[in-house]
Amino acid sequence: MSNLKKELSIASKYKSGGGVSLYLAFMIMTMLLAIAFGLSTIFLGQTKMIRTMGYSVTAFYAADAGIEKVLIQRTNPSSICIEANPCSLDNEAAYYIIIRTPGLDCEADNYCITSVGIYQETRRAIEIQY
Repeated sequence: MSNLKKELSIASKYKSGGGVSLYLAFMIMTMLLAIAFGLSTIFLGQTKMIRTMGYSVTAFYAADAGIEKVLIQRTNPSSICIEANPCSLDNEAAYYIIIRTPGLDCEADNYCITSVGIYQETRRAIEIQY
């Protein structure tokens, strides 16, 4: 009978502390999962921002191409692309030109010209006065 009591007391010691290790393992895994989700959210946001910056640079150079076109056709700048029908470039970017004559919103001698470059729904503009 004394052997049976010893076995029961040993079994009760193990039985009372068995759930703690499972709980600790679950809590550690939960914290690691939360950290992983947080880091992935940060990295995905950074990736999107870097991609958008690349689109911005491409749109800026498309606007620059529009300005160069105006400078080449300086004698008749009104025959260049307009907002309703932008000019396309080889890299899938586009641009359009807004031409204003001297007046209230244009202090130039001849024209105020704004070129707007478009790439992947990103727009950048350059304005010149001559």
